[in-house]
Amino acid sequence: MKSWEEADPGGSPIPGSPEPMTKCPLSVVIHGHFYQPPREDPWLETLERQPSAAPHHDWNERITNECYRAVLAARIPGEGGRIAEIVNTLRFISFNFGPTLLEWMERNAPGIYRSILDADRVSRSAPGSHGNALAQAYHHSILPLASRRDKISEVRWGIVDFRRRFGREPVGMWLPETAVDAETLDVLAQEGIAFTILAPHQVTKVPAGGLPGRFRTSKGRSISLFIYDGPLSHGVAFGSYLRDAGAWADGILGLPSKDGSKVLHSAATAGDPGRSSDSRDLHPRRLVSMATDGETFGHHHRFGEMALAAVIRRLQGFPSVRLENFASFLSHTPPREEVRLVEPSSWSCIHGVERWRSHCGCKIDITRDTQQEWRRTLRDAVEWLAGEAHKIYEEEGTALLGDVWAARNQYAAAASAEPEETAKLVRLIAPRDLEASEEIRARELLELGRQSLRLFTSCGWFFDDLEGLEPLQILRYAARALELAGPAQPDLEEGFLSRIELAVSNESPPRSGRDIFLQDAKPRVSAPLRVAAGAALWESVRPPDIDPEREGARVTSGQPGTADPAVLGFFAARGDQGRFRVTHRRTGRQWVLQVETRRPSLGRVEAEVRSVEAGEAYRAITLDEVPEGFRDAIRQSLLEAVVERWVPREAREELAQGARKIDQVMEMGLISAIRSLGQRPDAPMEWSNLAVDRVRDLADLHGLLGLPIPFDAQTEFFRLLEGANPQDAARFSALREPLGFVIIE
Repeated sequence: MKSWEEADPGGSPIPGSPEPMTKCPLSVVIHGHFYQPPREDPWLETLERQPSAAPHHDWNERITNECYRAVLAARIPGEGGRIAEIVNTLRFISFNFGPTLLEWMERNAPGIYRSILDADRVSRSAPGSHGNALAQAYHHSILPLASRRDKISEVRWGIVDFRRRFGREPVGMWLPETAVDAETLDVLAQEGIAFTILAPHQVTKVPAGGLPGRFRTSKGRSISLFIYDGPLSHGVAFGSYLRDAGAWADGILGLPSKDGSKVLHSAATAGDPGRSSDSRDLHPRRLVSMATDGETFGHHHRFGEMALAAVIRRLQGFPSVRLENFASFLSHTPPREEVRLVEPSSWSCIHGVERWRSHCGCKIDITRDTQQEWRRTLRDAVEWLAGEAHKIYEEEGTALLGDVWAARNQYAAAASAEPEETAKLVRLIAPRDLEASEEIRARELLELGRQSLRLFTSCGWFFDDLEGLEPLQILRYAARALELAGPAQPDLEEGFLSRIELAVSNESPPRSGRDIFLQDAKPRVSAPLRVAAGAALWESVRPPDIDPEREGARVTSGQPGTADPAVLGFFAARGDQGRFRVTHRRTGRQWVLQVETRRPSLGRVEAEVRSVEAGEAYRAITLDEVPEGFRDAIRQSLLEAVVERWVPREAREELAQGARKIDQVMEMGLISAIRSLGQRPDAPMEWSNLAVDRVRDLADLHGLLGLPIPFDAQTEFFRLLEGANPQDAARFSALREPLGFVIIE
């Protein structure tokens, strides 16, 4: 039998020695595509709280808890419901993780992240073995809808990211939504990718026995295509297999089901499973492969990871069955049949790739009468914006970066690294020595190129409504790209708005794309001002046990190893006289900002910020507009200060022990404070002012924590006002606003 290299000279070689073909008559590959839509703020580069993911902080955290953690430690139950075994299922299945998800996980779930990398390392540790992990096109865009230049960038970024994380070259690559056309496959082959995975309806004829097919491109390149088993995969994702691991295993093996009928799957019915379509060349091995969203195991189906672990162990109990991955199978069984594409096509749209550019009828909630005409408008608007951004990138970038498209591809290695790497890249590729301001602009242009790729993240079109989280993220990328466009920003923004205005949401009443962009996507206050306000407010409330000084100017944000809150996208350093120098992490651009802070009460802070260089007027920034990294720390400090001063020791101890909740303690404390206002009518003015301060602090803290002013507290205050003499009524009037009453002038 010919080797892989001899069988397909146009493909990429698979390392490792071929295994004798008679050893294992049935190979099984289960593939999990693990991915989440990016949700980070494009300016701050942090993922802020998402209430819809409660009780978790955000959807990444929630799905990590429900799925990614679970598949790495899936339980197999034993007698009496006790644990018999814990299985890292990723050591036994083929998988890919979206690069943007891994970027989040590397920072926020490092233990789980390391376990994923370890699963690939273990899977290739035996002699002749191949890693389970596949690469993925970086930004999860629909490649058939992209230009060849963007296809190349997405594939190269995916390869670079995979190499950095897994420490090896990728053999296969997952195509987002398995969306494919001939040019996409030619790009994969050009970049050294040996295979990808498609659905049965994406080729005109599925190769016999589940074996891979060979696709030859018009440019003379070739790539192997694995066609997963449709019925089995559907049974996992949408059927009952995850409720019955035994039935799933029987389905894989083609054994009779519980009702006595034989389970037939596409790998078995495409042809004689023991014979190639070429009758002159008998082949004893066949392949059963499945592919589904990895989130199926634990998130979409609770305890689905347990069924996965159980089916793995059951299949391992058959000597004639071998669990392996696609690269391993390809190393000993190269493709024997040519395949033709149905193009463009994908696994999640029966209309090809129309789901990402038109109202094709594909949607999540088929019970609701909604329209998706907005998809075409959003696609047209971002394609126009990307085209305009590319013009700026070429016009300005050529003098600063040389070959701008090669520079964008090279930026892949620096984009997820430390800021110094971007500076090094610019110095390396710049056609001449750059001034400091030119280097900053060069870095901004690279970011403009990155945002232009992010504009096409597929999730923005997948769901049902323009006002959803995913389309909103696309509009936020657009806002960031416009910001990076430089002097052309005002005209480009109006051009973008005039196009997106034609998109209409399914809300009641509906909103236009323009309204959603201006109300929800484009920040009311620029990120540098928000960061400076957060840094200054944190300085004003920092607990005394945190050293207020550092060497030189105090760094208040973005520095690892400090006790200060961090905002990933920026560094902020305190200067003299209330000034802060805010630096964008990726581009190096700096702003010198003057910040004035006030503390009207122990439970409330306020800030005003202005640009020193621009000579602007001060702008008020609320605590809600401060980045969450600062906001949560500031709120905690204010809470501790108010509780320490006004809450009795007994109540504080009950709070610390969990005997009472914070809202209970706050309600009791506020009602008690209001009642105390009228208990000493002859008290000295100093005591009376202190009593008013106590009520104000506790009322402000309710607002800070998002707690409503208690009904009984408002009732007590109103009764107090009714019986107060004019002098006391005037003194108490300052409490009307924080307690939720109409302000009387």
